[in-house]
Order: sequence, then structure tokens, then C-alpha cells
Amino acid sequence: MLKLGVNIDHVATLREARYRGRAAGEPDPAEAARICERAGAHGITVHLREDRRHIQDRDVWKIREIVTTRMNLEMANTPEIVDIALRLRPHIVCIVPERRTEVTTEGGLDVAGNEAALAETRKRMNDAGVEVSLFVAPDLAQIEASARVGAQFVELHTGAFAEQFSEGGGADAELERLTVAARAAHGLGLRVNAGHGLNYQNLPALLRVPHLVELNIGHSIVSRSVLTGLEAAVKEMLALMQPYRGGV
Repeated sequence: MLKLGVNIDHVATLREARYRGRAAGEPDPAEAARICERAGAHGITVHLREDRRHIQDRDVWKIREIVTTRMNLEMANTPEIVDIALRLRPHIVCIVPERRTEVTTEGGLDVAGNEAALAETRKRMNDAGVEVSLFVAPDLAQIEASARVGAQFVELHTGAFAEQFSEGGGADAELERLTVAARAAHGLGLRVNAGHGLNYQNLPALLRVPHLVELNIGHSIVSRSVLTGLEAAVKEMLALMQPYRGGV
């Protein structure tokens, strides 16, 4: 069965738009995690970025405490975040590249160019009982380097596929790249996840890729929830207002 990990970063993005720098605010990512699990999600993904643009430190600790499925912490391979991950001990970490100027993660890790540093972090995480995934482009050199590093998973970056799909051309070529990469990873003993830019329109096409274990999807689900849940939210607010009698 293909599993779904729901990335709830953008629940925090909405909160930070109004409550940045405050100790509390809405919506609460932890409550979002509860709802996603209740809906059947197989895991919860959060990215604790160095610039803390959405998920905050307090969020990861609260989510780690309440998640009953599987917590996946996306993280850069930097000393501060590695130290937090080793203390937090999520079920799995996914190491991603990170640039402060990017809107969202723009590409995969250069595993081949950073094998020693990634292998060291992988060992530290595994020694702490945490599995490791590496976020990589569907490139054979990066897949082979990920196996040498000793990662348990690779997460294939599906951004190029998603972009080509939305533009109406080239999706077949990107699907072939993902298929070749997934087969190579599987052959090297790596388990295969995928994510980035996946949505309700392009997901059916992605199902052609073999050996997938889990898809990590966030923005599309959070965006859809704003619309599919909006009617209920308005009705709840109206119900709360109904008892008002103007102080008479």
C-alpha cells in the first residue's frame, strides 16, 4: 500500500503571517497533525528551516509528542538542526538542501559532492534510532551516492515532473527519469519515497513509477482544505453568533 505523509508546514505559514514572533497563534500545526492522522494519513512531515519561516521549534516538540503514526523531520545538514534532530528523535529525518532566498526547496541534494558529511550525519541519526532519507533529483549518480552514504531511503524530487505536467508537455520524459531512478534505488536496497509539487491533478500519472513507499504532500492538501473546509468554518461561526440578543 502506498503511504501518505502530510506536510503541514503551510499551516504554520498561515499562522506566522499574523502571529510571527508570538508564543501562540492560529492555526495550530499540532492540531492539523491530529486531523491528518484522524483522516488516515500514515505520517506527518514538518520542515524546521534555519530561518524558521513557518514551523517553529515549539511546533516540532509538540508534534513529536502527539503524533501516533510517524514523524518525518525535513532538515538541512547543519550543526544546529542536526543537534535538534538528535534530541527530538523523530521516526525519520529527510535531509534536504536549503537556501534562505528560495520560496521552497528548489532541487535535490548534491549527495555525490558531500558524501563524507552526509555519511557522518546518517550514522549519528541511525545510532540514535532515527532512519535517514536523502532528498535527491532522479539522477543515477545521486542515487548511487545515497546508497554509499548508507541512507535507508531516498525521496525523489518530483518538482520537474510537476512543472512539466502543469505546462502540458514533457511529463512522460520526467516520469521515465523517475522510473529509472526508482528502479535503481530499489536495486541498491534503498526504499523510495517521492514528493514536491504533487497535487490532485498530477498524482494519478505519478502512480506509474514503481517501488514507491510513501508520498510526502503538503501545499496542495493545505490549499484544498481552505476551500473544502471553508463552508463548515463559516457555519460554525454563524452558530456561535446565533445566541446574540443585543444585550437586551
